[in-house]
Amino acid sequence: MADLLGSILSSMEKPPSLSDQETRRRAREQAARLKKLQEQEKQQKVEFRKRMEKEVSDFIQDSEQIKKKFQPMNKIERSILHDVVEVAGLTSFSFGEDDECRYVMIFKKEFAPSDEELDSYRRGEEWDPQKAEEKRKLKELAQRQEEEAAQQGPVVVSPTSDYKDKYSHLIGKGAAKDAAHMLQANKTYGCVPVANKRDTRSIEEAMNEIRAKKRLRQSGEELPPTS
Repeated sequence: MADLLGSILSSMEKPPSLSDQETRRRAREQAARLKKLQEQEKQQKVEFRKRMEKEVSDFIQDSEQIKKKFQPMNKIERSILHDVVEVAGLTSFSFGEDDECRYVMIFKKEFAPSDEELDSYRRGEEWDPQKAEEKRKLKELAQRQEEEAAQQGPVVVSPTSDYKDKYSHLIGKGAAKDAAHMLQANKTYGCVPVANKRDTRSIEEAMNEIRAKKRLRQSGEELPPTS
């Protein structure tokens, strides 16, 4: 019986030491601080949302404002603002390259931005409606001119002056025309007469005539005239 009681007592957990108690205390304090921070963050989000709702409401009631640019916000704040704007029935966009510099712009539905305006904000430029209208008109004008040119067909370019008038002091007014009428075929090409190039005799007939002329020269006789 004593042995059984001793084995039971030895198997029981020992009371926590001072170090274990300190660890648990610190864990409880850390959990309490975390909970407090979460509550504070939640409260900050609620207050931020109320402030954004007030600014969006003032923006809607102001008939002179068609858009509003907010200061740079973090990701959570931008998300809250986008949600408030959507509930209010407005349009919102985020612009900016770096996350710390990104900001939100809101627009009234009837004044929703065009693609050109959005591209301007994405490039970090201010939107100028007057310059945009001038650019649009120039683009339309260029397009109309291209369409008219395509309907007219290819453009024929004519010289503004005659080259003969330009060089008349060198060649004279009638020199080129007269020279063209005076052109004649050259009778010779190298050392071979042109007439020989038009010989219709066969090779055998030509060779026989050459042999005959050679025999006559060797005999000292006169060559008969060739027809």
